[in-house]
Amino acid sequence: AFGFFIGITCDNAKTKAMTNEEKRIQLRKYKFFATGLFLLMMAIFITSTLLLRQHSWVWLGYVKAFSEAAMVGALADWFAVTALFHYPLGIKIPHTNLIENSKQRIGDNLGHFVVDNFLTAENIRPYIGKLNVAQYIADWLQKPQNKTLLQQEIKSWLQKIVMQLDDAFIADLIARKGKELIHTLNVNLLLSNGITYLVEKGAQEKVVGFIAGKLRDYITENESMVRDRVKAESSMLIPGFVDNLIAKKITSGLARYFEEIEQDKQHKVRLDIQKQLLQLAEDIKAKTEWYDELRTLKEDLLSSTKTDAMAADIWESIKASLLEGLQQEHSGLTLYMAKTIDDLADTFRKDEAFIDKTNRWIRYNAYKVILKQRHKAGDLISNTVGNWQGRDLSEKLELEVGKDLQFIRVNGTLVGGLVGLLIYALSHWLL
Repeated sequence: AFGFFIGITCDNAKTKAMTNEEKRIQLRKYKFFATGLFLLMMAIFITSTLLLRQHSWVWLGYVKAFSEAAMVGALADWFAVTALFHYPLGIKIPHTNLIENSKQRIGDNLGHFVVDNFLTAENIRPYIGKLNVAQYIADWLQKPQNKTLLQQEIKSWLQKIVMQLDDAFIADLIARKGKELIHTLNVNLLLSNGITYLVEKGAQEKVVGFIAGKLRDYITENESMVRDRVKAESSMLIPGFVDNLIAKKITSGLARYFEEIEQDKQHKVRLDIQKQLLQLAEDIKAKTEWYDELRTLKEDLLSSTKTDAMAADIWESIKASLLEGLQQEHSGLTLYMAKTIDDLADTFRKDEAFIDKTNRWIRYNAYKVILKQRHKAGDLISNTVGNWQGRDLSEKLELEVGKDLQFIRVNGTLVGGLVGLLIYALSHWLL
């Protein structure tokens, strides 16, 4: 029996994770062993009793005493073990089926036990102090598949957020904020300063050069049109070759003039345009008629339904751009997201100050939250156990510890037999 016990115990130590069905099979095996040992003692008791009626062998009395006490011990421990999980033989004896009848008290006591003995400041602090979440994040982000997974998850979240936004609400928000912005703007000053800034940066130079070049090309390409117009306006007395000569002179002169404007950055026309633009900027800033015109335009824009339509168009364009960027693998938004994740991974791997700050923040808040909410863990355990069906709780616990409790029956059988043998021997020797 002891050899079998040692073998089973070693076997159990090697098996750490088992399914419920495997646990049931194992429990039945140990129950059969404990019950078989009881039946063996019963068979020995009956046999020794019958033999003592025919023979007066002294040693047989010791065997009978051992087997008799072993049966008593086996039955007593069977009753004790069975009473934890069931009614013995289905009889509702008081103080039996303890697990099912006391599940709420068990849950409460278990919850208090865990909170008072495990979730204490002294027990939690050493584990919290060893937390290195920054290192874990750095290691996790080092793997390409994790970076891809994170990027896909972020894109999925953003897509859901954008799709679930209320378009009418967003468009109305853009319209309201746009109207507020326009209302507070000094349009005259803004427009005047804008023109002055563009002139100072030479923005008009490209425009003037472009127009002059286009006019030169147009005149050169349409010389025949100029010739026809000259002939149409000329006198009948002027010969045709003279009209052609005049048309050619006009065409070449205008083309050369516009070419000079295009190429000469200091041409008088360019300087005049620059001067007129600067004067326009001053007039917009200072003259009353410009102030009235722009104010009327601003008020018309603020009171117009076009602002709402424009806001709706703006949001629709932004939304379409965001969704398109999130769906495309190589869009600017996707590439920016990938770069941000790479930068984040480098930060968690190389920035010691950031790593230390992150770990200290996580440790502090984890320690604070656990201590503040530790009683909820007790409530969770208590409520979970209390809400279990009594039968289910008994079965769960019996599957977990029932196998070991069968050794109580085995030990009760053997120890009971030894105690009975000792009592029999003492009584036989002393009397």
